[in-house]
Amino acid sequence: MAGPPPGPRLPRVVQTAFFLFGPRRFIARMHRRYGPLVQLGTAFDSNFVMVFDPALVKEVFRAPPDRLRAGEANAVLGPALGMRSVLLLDGEEHLRQRRLMLPSFHGQRMRAYEDVMREAADRAVDSWPLESEFALLPWMQQLTLDVILRAVFGVEAGPRQDELKLRLRQMIEPVANRFGLLMMVLMPRLGNNRAVRQFEERRRLVDELIYDEIARRRDAPDLEEREDVFSMLLLARDENGQPMTDEELRDQLVTLLVAGHETTATGLAWAFDRILRTPSVRTELERAVEEGDDQYIDAVAKEALRVRPVIPGVGRVVRGGPFELGGYTLREGTEINPSIAVIHARGDMFPGPRDFRPERFLEDDPPDTYTWIPFGGGTRRCLGASFALFEMRVVIRRVIERTRLEPVSDTAEHVERRGITMVPKTGTRVVMRERRPAGAQSETRNLAESELPVRVPSTGTATSR
Repeated sequence: MAGPPPGPRLPRVVQTAFFLFGPRRFIARMHRRYGPLVQLGTAFDSNFVMVFDPALVKEVFRAPPDRLRAGEANAVLGPALGMRSVLLLDGEEHLRQRRLMLPSFHGQRMRAYEDVMREAADRAVDSWPLESEFALLPWMQQLTLDVILRAVFGVEAGPRQDELKLRLRQMIEPVANRFGLLMMVLMPRLGNNRAVRQFEERRRLVDELIYDEIARRRDAPDLEEREDVFSMLLLARDENGQPMTDEELRDQLVTLLVAGHETTATGLAWAFDRILRTPSVRTELERAVEEGDDQYIDAVAKEALRVRPVIPGVGRVVRGGPFELGGYTLREGTEINPSIAVIHARGDMFPGPRDFRPERFLEDDPPDTYTWIPFGGGTRRCLGASFALFEMRVVIRRVIERTRLEPVSDTAEHVERRGITMVPKTGTRVVMRERRPAGAQSETRNLAESELPVRVPSTGTATSR
């Protein structure tokens, strides 16, 4: 067995700069030069290996969770999400939290959230200016946060929701820019400086509201009749009959609130950037919306996540001794990062990889769960994957039904890293030429994720980290 994989001998500070200012080009160049496994090192992580081959991704996703730990790879998110977040746990603790949360995101439950999603889309559309350019991304962030607060948190519109929304945005924004991830990595070393104190105060203000809401909800007389995720988590019991603690509830709710709305909003902004710049897709999408063809709308959402993945990669940390992968030996402590962005852009897996072609997902041999991995894979697949895809379908359908949007320029959006997400640099700037009344559309048949015919081979499950 060979030693570690090949990689550049550039200083870590240089590699860090490439990851901050030109990650897509740098990673693609590393793939071309060194092959399917590349060893790298930055200020974020002094020793990690990027994976660019779906066959190797399959090995990573199928590895025993005690050997490759996803929770440890996500430790940088701890200050915001909390150390009991399902994203940060490993082993039995992770499985317990996942089992408690999974029923809330079963495909059949999506119907309960559809009206909330459509109403949020209508409020956004009704607020957009006519004949004036604006960026879609901030509106999509507002829209998806509204959905999360209603469907997941169960807080009705009003002063309490507005205050929680304000405090969440104030906590997220400092770590959601290009240098946000670096700040999160360095936070334990920064000590008691001004940025850390400000972040911790903003987190305290969020926690104050959440713990108060937990106390209120536990005493709610209609708790068992409520359909929001928060209420279901309060009622959930593990195999020993134990409920979640307040701390566990807080961390799972913040995880869903923070991770759920930012990623879906970015996915929607990218989807419209691609739809509006691909006339053939836009025409076919308009037909699909008119005829209630949910399969094509679903394919549009999936292709948007392929061609413009929101999260560039996922992570696992090697524990329990060296790990063999692709003919190389990875020492204990090495972080393995399957590259979502590079795998989605492989021409041998996706002919014409830069083309926006939803039909890929409607063919007899669609992308499988190791070549299309926007939600990661294996036992760490994103719990909210069905929710996110369903929300994308509902919002795409509603915006197409009610508006005629045009891109501001002929130049496609550039990709920019903000925190852990890859966003359209100018936020997908558009002009709305027409807005149709909300009541003018005929009702179309809306299907939850589980009701769509399964077209992805069952070679594995498609994680959020």
